[in-house]
Amino acid sequence: MDTKTSLHERTLSEDLAPLTAPDVVNEATAADPLLPDAYRLAFADPEFMARREVRGIRFQLELLKPELGQQAYGIENTVVVYGSARFIDTETAQARLAEAQANGDAEQIRRAERDLRNSSRYENARAFACLVAEHSQRQPQDQRIYICTGGGPGIMEAANRGAFEAGAANVGLNILLPHEQQGNRYITPELSFKFHYFALRKMHFMMRAKALVAFPGGFGTMDELFEVLTLVQTTKVKPVPIILFDSTFWKQLFNFDLLVAEGMISPQDVELFHFVDTPEAAWKIITDFYQLPV
Repeated sequence: MDTKTSLHERTLSEDLAPLTAPDVVNEATAADPLLPDAYRLAFADPEFMARREVRGIRFQLELLKPELGQQAYGIENTVVVYGSARFIDTETAQARLAEAQANGDAEQIRRAERDLRNSSRYENARAFACLVAEHSQRQPQDQRIYICTGGGPGIMEAANRGAFEAGAANVGLNILLPHEQQGNRYITPELSFKFHYFALRKMHFMMRAKALVAFPGGFGTMDELFEVLTLVQTTKVKPVPIILFDSTFWKQLFNFDLLVAEGMISPQDVELFHFVDTPEAAWKIITDFYQLPV
């Protein structure tokens, strides 16, 4: 027997041998405590995988896992919806206001009234996502557009919910945070991903995005919105519709004319985004940009 050939064949067969999830779990949790950690499979060793020196591999894994998951579902085009995690739906807001009024607590009533006002934004995100999903359901598989969100509550939940209620698959790119961030129940389970790194999560937002819709939100929404604007402004990504929902909010929050007047952005930079106030107006910008059938 040719020793070299047999060794090659044996190595190849080991590479092709299936390694099941129970095998990895067993390596990670049921290893002989009398043996050193060095004896564990490297990728089944949680302490090793959490080391600073392995960060690059963790980056690769966070890029690859959601990529393969979306490929398996045939997802090539998304509309990404950003917005506050703190908004609630109108029905819940009305119930909380009634409870606050029954208790007679002035501060509780004030917060409940604010939440009821903001619930219109939740309902608009829900309605917008439904428009996208209903259109997508009528298209061939390779031309469908899927709703993608950060996977949490608030506006994210609303958009996932709108797609879910239209019977469409939808994506949630969740991230591990100490509060506010859990996968909402309307995300398609096979498309509900969790990230540790904001940078890799942002990459996945942009990799398939055909449009981005930003509803009112806090620091996270601002971070995501201005990163997208910067990428488009600097031609790092192809131009896509960037839509700011609720024109009164955004124009009160940011004085873009001041940035132009002070020479900090170019006059044409304010053409990178659009203000809208209705789900229909947001969807029309996207359909006009791509000349989609309506």
